[in-house]
Amino acid sequence: MGELFGKLALITGAGTGIGRAVARGLAKNGCRVIVCGRRLNRLQSVAASLPDKSILPFVLDVKDSAAVDALPQSLPKEWKQIDILINNAGHEVGGRRRFGEGTADEWAAILETNVLGLFRVTRAILPDIVARGDGHVINIGSVSGLRPGATRTAYSASKHAVHGFSESLRMDYAGTGLRVTEILPGIVKTDFSLARWGNVARAKKFYDSHPEALEPDDIAESILYALRQPKRVNVSQVVLTQSSMP
Repeated sequence: MGELFGKLALITGAGTGIGRAVARGLAKNGCRVIVCGRRLNRLQSVAASLPDKSILPFVLDVKDSAAVDALPQSLPKEWKQIDILINNAGHEVGGRRRFGEGTADEWAAILETNVLGLFRVTRAILPDIVARGDGHVINIGSVSGLRPGATRTAYSASKHAVHGFSESLRMDYAGTGLRVTEILPGIVKTDFSLARWGNVARAKKFYDSHPEALEPDDIAESILYALRQPKRVNVSQVVLTQSSMP
């Protein structure tokens, strides 16, 4: 278990997919993990699959500014000193269509979660990490934050924002003991497409057309790699794509 044993991590969007896989990976490496999300039953399912007392389910909607601001005070005393923040919450509801075919409210909702939600949670947790001079923020970005993509205008914009935020946050706190890592995966086989369209058959067809899509455990392993590095090392970015891509 090594350097991660006894660390406390908080993960947003932890009820399914990447967040769930990361929670399992961290718990198996000796971390205690606060799993956050909007659906308590999903968080409880994650907790039930892992060792007793290593997981704390905590209902949190990253769009709720008041709830996020109150997060540090709302956590139980023994779960307050967070060492690792993993900003994973995000969605693309209404996506995979041309910009003019969606509504302004749909596109704003993507930005509200993917960008502003990430801002809020980081702002709530950051002061304590900086005061202690040791901690790690990991932002789940996307290859869409490095290159544009048709039918992904709002999502790509949100992930470009995550990329810029991650780079600038690292510069803001250089020398404080805070490390900032951005994980930029390509297509990952999760419930993401089901949430995007609300159609099981359509989501299955999409992933069937990408047989080498990444798995959530692939992303979890990249996060563990970044976390295990000596304190003198900051893994700034990890880009993960399908092996069949050029």
